[in-house]
Amino acid sequence: MKRDVTALTDRAYDVVIVGGGIFGVCAAWEATRRGLAVALIDKDDFAHATSAHCFKIVHGGIRYLQHGDLGRARVSSQERNAFLRMAPHLVHPLPIVIPTYGRGKQGKAVLRAGLALYDMLTWDRNRGIPDPERRIPRGFSMSRDEVLGLFPRLDRQGLTGAGVLHDGHIYSPPRLALAFLRSAVDAGAAAANYVEATGLLWAHNRVRGVVAKDTLSGDTFPIQADLVLNAAGPWSEYWLAQHLGRPAPQTCTFSRDAYMIIPRRAEQSYALAVLGQTKDPDALLSRSHRHLFVVPWRDCTLIGVWHRVHDGSPESWDVSEEELREWIDEINGAYPALQLTRGDLGTWNAGLVLFGDNTPGAADLSYGKRSRVVDHQQEHGIDGLITLIGVRYTTARYEAARVMTLILQKLRKNSREAFPAEAPVHGGDIESFSRLLSFVVAQRPYGLGEEVLRPLLHSYGSAYADVLRLGEERAALAATVGDSSVLGAAVVYAAREEMAQTLADVVFRRTDLGTGRYPGADALTECANLMAAELGWTLRRTRAELDAVRRIFTRYGSREAAAPGQYSDDGSARVAAS
Repeated sequence: MKRDVTALTDRAYDVVIVGGGIFGVCAAWEATRRGLAVALIDKDDFAHATSAHCFKIVHGGIRYLQHGDLGRARVSSQERNAFLRMAPHLVHPLPIVIPTYGRGKQGKAVLRAGLALYDMLTWDRNRGIPDPERRIPRGFSMSRDEVLGLFPRLDRQGLTGAGVLHDGHIYSPPRLALAFLRSAVDAGAAAANYVEATGLLWAHNRVRGVVAKDTLSGDTFPIQADLVLNAAGPWSEYWLAQHLGRPAPQTCTFSRDAYMIIPRRAEQSYALAVLGQTKDPDALLSRSHRHLFVVPWRDCTLIGVWHRVHDGSPESWDVSEEELREWIDEINGAYPALQLTRGDLGTWNAGLVLFGDNTPGAADLSYGKRSRVVDHQQEHGIDGLITLIGVRYTTARYEAARVMTLILQKLRKNSREAFPAEAPVHGGDIESFSRLLSFVVAQRPYGLGEEVLRPLLHSYGSAYADVLRLGEERAALAATVGDSSVLGAAVVYAAREEMAQTLADVVFRRTDLGTGRYPGADALTECANLMAAELGWTLRRTRAELDAVRRIFTRYGSREAAAPGQYSDDGSARVAAS
């Protein structure tokens, strides 16, 4: 998957997609699957914003039962099933324990009934999943002693047991997006990151493509297409207002959804649901408060999610130190056994998610429930333009299929399926992940152990050998970067085969280097030097890349990144001369 900007101008496309988050890349994948000629661009890196920073759970839709939204629960379960089958290296089942207390809505009987109803509604949740380890079990109950065996420091007063359900867990949301994108490109799509749509092309009062700018070179060029799909997420309405030549109504509300990453391995493999401080105003039947989740992820623990209505541009949000302290106090109040302090926090993650309508200042917030698909010909009399703003990572594939059906109708084309709708994405051609892991560990390539090979297989799946092969070039590529589990070969592979253009692309989206915790100045410097050698960076450029990554870590709450002694006197880590 090479970055070839010239390919964007080689032909006229059926559709050009603006926005390379999970909804944009799934739309590109669905378009190529149906035989359309498609180009995709993003002004930054692919999956750089909300898609990279989601809570890493593929929701099966059980909470939608509380709203009486059975259709949405069905769709979510089906899409979770699709992710489990199509990307077995990146999505796996996650057991979640929900403690029960006393009687009534927080008691075991009500929760057991809800789990039973959900199991009946999602009777086909394991359709087509041959590997038993990847199947979603039925919900079940735990006794009080069983729950305390897993979580011995739970509040025991009134504890009657727990209900256990399973959802999907994503190893790396940006790599899952890249897997869909790589599949689309392999099937003929043209794609490029760091290409901004700076205007619309018009012909006979119809949109006929976009004016694009390569933000790396500064070159401007047209991309011609019969239809433009605006999939820029929280940027969508701002982009429309800027380029339509007329005011576009701001009809969407977004929530800044955020969570904490604690660089501490969870005590067990179960996630734990605890009651937070807010309520769900839309629920027909709910517990006393919404849940916060304590989730094991790699060698870290995720805690969240906290929601806050965001007003303003998509670039203007942040999380304050005061908020972090409030979150720590709330989770300690809900689950005192964690005993978290600010020093325990590695980083936080956040992104803007389509939200519901809420009264200003409301504490109990209404979540977004449906993605928005706008045919601008019907809404505003503008032909050749459609907007898709997705509401949940889980339903990206479903919404892509829905919008492509609309696009085919507007283009008056028939669908010509190039590959099945549920074919494995790039790296997903795996019958059993555990058997693949056992096989590769037994081979011990370059003498590597499971602590390195397991994350390698999670990231690349059946394409792992393409990365390992680079280790034959020189010893540094067959070794890990600093004290991390990331191979030098993965850094070079990201630059050669995955369109990585910046150090941040590699650290935060192509590898595990910075997705859980700050990896240290030495590891970042080694990674930067590998990138510099591959892409021909100057010493000045390499230092600038390191500074940019350090600022990102600092913004996302890492105190280690800002600690004295990490960098040289000029603020940069020491790098090799290029």
